[in-house]
Amino acid sequence: MSTSSVSKGCFVFKPSSKKRRISSPTADYFSQGKNDSEDSGLRFASCQLLWKQINSETEKIQEELNKQLFDNLIRFLRQSHSEFQTKTTEWMCRMKSSEIPTAALVLGVNVTDHDVTFKSLSEVLQDNVTPYVVSLQAKECPGIKHLLQKLMGQLMDCYVDADSSEEEECVNISQKKIRCSMASLSKWYESVTKKTGSETPSKKRTSSSRHWQSPPVVVIFKDMESFTTKVLQDFIVISSQHIHEFPLVLIFGIATSPMIIHRLLPHSVSSLLCIELFQSLSCKEHLATVIDKLLLTTQFPFKLSEKVLQVLINIFLYHDFSVQNFIKGFQLSIVEHFYSQPLSVLCCQLLEAKKRVNSLSHNQCENIRSLPSFRRYVESQVSEKQIALLTEDSSLKEVTQTLLEDLHIYHENYFTVLRCLHVFTTSLPKYPLGKQIRELHCACLGKSVWETEEYESAIQLLRMLAKDELVAILQKCAEIFISPSGKQFSNTVEKLEEFLARFQNLEAETNEVQDVSVSSQKELQKKTDLYHLQKTLLALKESKRSKKLTKFEMLRFEVVDFIDSLVRSYLAPAEMQTLNEVVYFNTANTLREHLNAAPRIALHTALNNPYCYLKNQTLKSDVGCISNTAPDICIVYKLHLECGRLINLVDWLEAFSTVVTAVEGTDPDAVATDQVDEIIHARFIRAVSELELLGFIKPSKQKTDHVARLTWGGC
Repeated sequence: MSTSSVSKGCFVFKPSSKKRRISSPTADYFSQGKNDSEDSGLRFASCQLLWKQINSETEKIQEELNKQLFDNLIRFLRQSHSEFQTKTTEWMCRMKSSEIPTAALVLGVNVTDHDVTFKSLSEVLQDNVTPYVVSLQAKECPGIKHLLQKLMGQLMDCYVDADSSEEEECVNISQKKIRCSMASLSKWYESVTKKTGSETPSKKRTSSSRHWQSPPVVVIFKDMESFTTKVLQDFIVISSQHIHEFPLVLIFGIATSPMIIHRLLPHSVSSLLCIELFQSLSCKEHLATVIDKLLLTTQFPFKLSEKVLQVLINIFLYHDFSVQNFIKGFQLSIVEHFYSQPLSVLCCQLLEAKKRVNSLSHNQCENIRSLPSFRRYVESQVSEKQIALLTEDSSLKEVTQTLLEDLHIYHENYFTVLRCLHVFTTSLPKYPLGKQIRELHCACLGKSVWETEEYESAIQLLRMLAKDELVAILQKCAEIFISPSGKQFSNTVEKLEEFLARFQNLEAETNEVQDVSVSSQKELQKKTDLYHLQKTLLALKESKRSKKLTKFEMLRFEVVDFIDSLVRSYLAPAEMQTLNEVVYFNTANTLREHLNAAPRIALHTALNNPYCYLKNQTLKSDVGCISNTAPDICIVYKLHLECGRLINLVDWLEAFSTVVTAVEGTDPDAVATDQVDEIIHARFIRAVSELELLGFIKPSKQKTDHVARLTWGGC
C-alpha cells in the first residue's frame, strides 16, 4: 500500500483482522521450520539422554577433583573438634586466647564455579560431619544484625523476616521469639546437644554413624572479599567471646589471595583466628580434566569441531575462567546440533545407530546423500556403486552402517594416537604444538597436522632427544597403547617393545668416539704451526661430514619416523571422515551469537521482529509494517521508531489504539479520541513503562505530555 502526502507524517495501516493461533514455542522447538520431520521426537529424546549422561559425568568429575580438598577440610574439622571434645591443653590455650579455628579456602578467580563447590562442600559436611552448616553471602549480610539473623535462621530451620525493624533483632521459632545473639545460639546449641544425648541408644547409634558427637557449627563465608570489614570484625570478636561454649569453625571462600584476610582485618582481629590454608585445583587443570573426560573419549558420540571448541576455550581464557560456563556451552552445542541437523538421530551409540539406520525414511536417505562428506565418498567409488548409492535406499543403508562403524573406529584410534603424540610433544622445549592436549587436539581437528610448521619443528626436536628421555617416552606410549582404549594397536605395542629392547642392548658407542676425540686433541696440541693446524682442522671437519651415524642415532631416527607414520595414518582431520556431519557440531557462529551476546542488537531484534525468537507464524510481518498480533511492547517500540526527539503521548496512544483495535475487529473510527477503552489505555501505559525501564525513553521536563527518546540509529 502506498501513500502520497504534501507533508511528512506517521501513517498506520490497519491489517485485516485474523484469529491468533496459540502455540507453544518451547514445546514445539524440535518440530518447527526446517526441523518439522517425523523423527523430531526421537532426536529430542536422544538430546535429553545425552544431556543427562553429560550432567552425570560432570558431577562425577567434580566429585573426584574435590575429594582430596574435602578430605583435608574434614581432617581439619576433626582435629579442631577432637580438641574441643577432650578439652586438651592446646584447646584450653586456644580458649584462653579466644582463637577460632578457620579454614582459608582459596578457590581462584572463577567466581561462577564457587557456588557448585560450596554446595558440594555443604552436602559432604552435612552427610559426614555435622548437620549445622551455614552458608552466608555478602549481599545477604549488609550488617551484623542481618548476619546473625541468617546464621540462626539457617541453623534453626526457621523463617527470618528481612523487613523487620531495627528493634526486632530476633527470629520466630514455634511462635516464640528468640533474640539473634551469640548467647542465644550457645543456649540453643547446648539444648540441642543435650536432647541428642538423651535419645535412645538405637537412635543415638544411627545419628552418630553419620555425625560426630557434639558436632561443630560450620559457618561458610562464600565471598569473603565482598563482606564489609565492620561486619567481619564484629562477628569474629563476638564469636571469640563464646568459643568456649560451643565448637565454632569458620570457612572463608577466597577468590584472590589469602593476604586479603590481613587486608580486611586488623591484627587485633586476625589474631583471634587460628587459620589454616587450603588450595583448590586450578580452573585450567579442572578444564583439562573436563575436556579429557567429555571430549577426548568415545563414551559420548557427540563431538565438537575445531572452530566450535576454539570458541568455548577462548571464552574460558579471555572472559571468566568458568568451567561451568564451558560445560553449559558444550550442552548448548548439543541442543543446537540435534535441532539443526536432521541426521543427528544417528548421533548415538554405535549399536543403536545401526538399528536406527534400518528405519530411515526416504527423505532421511536423501539427507544423507546431500552431505558433502558422503558426496566425496560417492565420487571415489566406481560408477556401478555410485548408481546404487544414489538410487537404492537399501544399498545406502548398508553402506551407512559400515561408514558409521568406520567413524567409531576412527575416533578410538584418533584419541589413542593423540595421547601418544602429546607425550612426545610435551617433552620438547617451548612446546611447539602446545602444552595442553586440547591445543594439540585443535591443531589435529582443523587440518593435517603433519603439514604445519609447528609439527616439522617438533619432529626436528624429537630427533635430538637424549636416550633416557626417549626411553621414558616410549614406555609411557606403550602403556597408552596397552590400555583398553588402545586395543586395536597390538602390532604397535610389539614395535614399541622392540624399540625398548634395542635401546637396552645399546651400550658404549661413546667410548670409541671419546677415544678418537682425545687422540685428535693430542695431535692438535703437538702441531703448533698455523698451516698444519688449519690443515688438521679442515680434515676433522671433513671427517665429521662423512661420519656415519651411530647405532643410537639411527635407532632414534627410526623411532621418530615410526611415530610420524602413526600420526599420518590416524590423526587425519575429522572433516575428511565420511558422515562426520552426523556427530560433529561445526556452526561456530551460532554458538558465538548465543554466548557472546550483544544486548542492544538482541533487544532491537526481539522488539522489532518478535518472530525471530518466538517462532510463531502469526508474528510474521512485512518489512516496515506493524503486525497487529505482536506483543504490546513491540507495537509501541515500532511506533516510537517513527517519532522524533520528543514523542507526544496522546498521538502515541491513538496510534497504538488503532493497531490494537484492528486485531479485535472493532472500528477505531467509531471510538472518539477522548474515549479510548480503559483496557487499551492500561496496556499502553504498561508498554510505555516497560520501554522506559529498558532505557528507550524518559520523561521530558520541557513538556509534561511528552517523553524524550534516548536511542538513535540502527543496529
